[in-house]
Amino acid sequence: MKKYICDICHYEYDPAKGDPDNGIAPGTAFEDLPADWVCPLCGVGKEDFSPAAE
Repeated sequence: MKKYICDICHYEYDPAKGDPDNGIAPGTAFEDLPADWVCPLCGVGKEDFSPAAE
């Protein structure tokens, strides 16, 4: 599963870790995050994330 980076604050969403502080279990792909999920650091939506460079 691919990691994604916030274009605004550079937070990295790692599917292996998920976002447990916001109820996202480890193993959750970025594409499977709820539509209303936001960056835990700056609060922007999924549309402001880009795939991380390999």
